[in-house]
Amino acid sequence: MAKKNVSDLKPIEKIMTVWDILTPDERQFVKNNHSVHFYRKNEVIHCEGDAPTHMMVLASGKVKVYKEGVGSRSQIIRLLKPGEFFGYRAIIGNGTYNTNVTAFEASAVYMLKSDIFISILKNNNAFCYRFLEELATDLAASDARTINLTQKHIRGRLAEAILLLKKNYGLEEDGATICIYLSREDLANLSNMTTSNAIRTLSNFANEHVIAMDGRKLKIIDEEKLRRVSKLG
Repeated sequence: MAKKNVSDLKPIEKIMTVWDILTPDERQFVKNNHSVHFYRKNEVIHCEGDAPTHMMVLASGKVKVYKEGVGSRSQIIRLLKPGEFFGYRAIIGNGTYNTNVTAFEASAVYMLKSDIFISILKNNNAFCYRFLEELATDLAASDARTINLTQKHIRGRLAEAILLLKKNYGLEEDGATICIYLSREDLANLSNMTTSNAIRTLSNFANEHVIAMDGRKLKIIDEEKLRRVSKLG
């Protein structure tokens, strides 16, 4: 794991979006019993098939949630940003992780042991309901992505992926460059296509002045056209 100063992070009470619905005793208990782990770029946080030990909250950085498919080809399922929870579905389902999670860049993760998470879940109705909402939202997003990835053409899938990156991570000060630098392989895995197709389609978008590229940096030039391509598929 990467080494970093804990004092550089926002405290857990500023990161956890459910902090407001914890009781005073639960808040103190979480403060006293959570841990923080640091990960280097491309370091694995957990693997498919592992037994869950902690509910996790991304404190800083960016991570990808993915599955290994046929021929070791990956499919990126979700992209996480600071404040988002992960690892809890396997705990609630009393099973093993069904996805892999890896850091896109140097990242920090707050961890709460599974027995503590389950205890709060069972004793705090508002906390439990918030995670039901999280599960429902994730399921709806997953259903929508399944349709988009299987029914849209290559251009539509890649346009949607670029817009998803903007939505998740925002833009730099220039108001156009997306605040994440993906390899072409990762972009392909997010869009359900081969790397060669992703490279070719990106080049087409650049030639049409929809985007501009500088290494791994992607700059959106014509967002309206990008949205139109994504919608039409």
